[in-house]
Amino acid sequence: MMKLLCSLLFLFSLGILHAADNPAPRKTIMFFGDSLTAGYGLDDASTEAFPGLIQKKINEANLPYRVINAGHSGETTAGGVRRIDWVLRTPIDVFVLELGGNDGLRGLPASVAAKNLQTIIDKVRAKNPAVKLVLAGMVMPVNMGGDYTREFAAIFPELAKTNNATLIPFLLEGVGGIPEMNLADGFHPNIEGHKLVAETVWKTLAPLLR
Repeated sequence: MMKLLCSLLFLFSLGILHAADNPAPRKTIMFFGDSLTAGYGLDDASTEAFPGLIQKKINEANLPYRVINAGHSGETTAGGVRRIDWVLRTPIDVFVLELGGNDGLRGLPASVAAKNLQTIIDKVRAKNPAVKLVLAGMVMPVNMGGDYTREFAAIFPELAKTNNATLIPFLLEGVGGIPEMNLADGFHPNIEGHKLVAETVWKTLAPLLR
């Protein structure tokens, strides 16, 4: 009896050691966007841009996720369509889509941006059917004209509703147009701006991870 008990305890200890040596695999969150995601103008974009700050929050919360920053400065929605197949070689569990700002600033048709964003979403879902999709909304400066700014802003909630995606209403809430939150160019967040963007994103993202 004692010999059997010792054998069981030995097997149990092996199971504990095996679990410790083989922790649960981490899931992947991909941020796919333009210079806002890439962290344009920062000294260390890997840690100072909002995706890196999200990774820090994930680590602090002891959640099993790793962040991939797939931001590319200057990216338009058309550029995103061309690039998406390459980045989808990595399986993903959560996809945060942050594109459209450069289309808007160039005055490109909102309908074209919407079509391109839908193409990206379709490709992501085809490759990762169970993916959780988050869409980062964007608004244009008023000097782009009232009709255009309204049409452009409407893209994101419409796409979120159509695709059952989680919407961040305005990625740059509290940052856009505020000088002390941006670099000298007035368009790209500085370190403090990225901290606030990370808070905005985390409010939407955190419930999806827990």
